[in-house]
Amino acid sequence: MALNKNDLKKDIIQIMKDMRKRDANADEEYAERLSTAIDDYVKKATIIYTAGLTAPNGPVTGTFEGNLN
Repeated sequence: MALNKNDLKKDIIQIMKDMRKRDANADEEYAERLSTAIDDYVKKATIIYTAGLTAPNGPVTGTFEGNLN
């Protein structure tokens, strides 16, 4: 799946809006929510391999089937 920067931006804006409503310091919650949003964003990446490996029948190319953990 292609990364959607606009979705990440919307998530970050929502987190910031939520944090402004807090009466007390919520740095830990902010950091947790922001790191989760970024982690989720990155894990949606599709990796397309185009060059570098070779097999007996020629170069290896294609799309990785798997997940970033």
